[in-house]
Amino acid sequence: MTHGVKNIVLVHGGFVDGSGWNGVYNTLKGKGYNVAVVQNPTISLADDVAVTKRTIAEQEGPVILVGHSYGGVVITEAGNDPKVAGLVYITAFAPDSGESVEALIKNPPPGAPVPPILPPQDGFLFLDRSKFRASFAGDVDPSLAAFMADSQVPWGTQALGGAVTQPAWKSKPSWYLVSTEDRMIPPDAQRAMSKRAGAKVVEIKGSHAVYVSQPGSVASLIEQAAQGSASVLASRESAA
Repeated sequence: MTHGVKNIVLVHGGFVDGSGWNGVYNTLKGKGYNVAVVQNPTISLADDVAVTKRTIAEQEGPVILVGHSYGGVVITEAGNDPKVAGLVYITAFAPDSGESVEALIKNPPPGAPVPPILPPQDGFLFLDRSKFRASFAGDVDPSLAAFMADSQVPWGTQALGGAVTQPAWKSKPSWYLVSTEDRMIPPDAQRAMSKRAGAKVVEIKGSHAVYVSQPGSVASLIEQAAQGSASVLASRESAA
């Protein structure tokens, strides 16, 4: 039985596709939520926002928009859609106005792990397959991590450089899952972005692919957002 907002839209990040949400999808579906998984082409931010907004438009009623990694940039822009009731960032980028992934990762702090991103090929990025598990999926089953490494989706440099215009977290409630063993987005950077966004934060010991390795914990935070956003909507309606 569900409480609160019933529609969940899941947005994947760079180098992967929507299939990584399988565990989260099954958990939420089992609890009665309507769950849609966006398949972003990750060629440009504008295209990914458009694809996401089409999925939002298909839902009946308010939506909780969830983004992992680069998907956080997508939901920060697409989340301005009036149907979006709340945002959930899963170890994700939460840019401010004018910021892109490129800008956010430009000056890593001393000692921070550097993602093994290979030089661009025809305007697209890949992670070094031999280092994929260590950097992206350290707590994922080795055979699944190997499949993720070998089935990488090219990440367009236009997507990496796509800047947010109006961040939805300034007008919508947000939740943030910090993954403390993340070697793609430093945990301290996650904490700083979540604090700036005024998000409700939970911290979990997990890799960048925590949504794959610990789907129950990720689904639990999404449920919190569904319930919390419903309360916000109800208070706005009573004030109107």
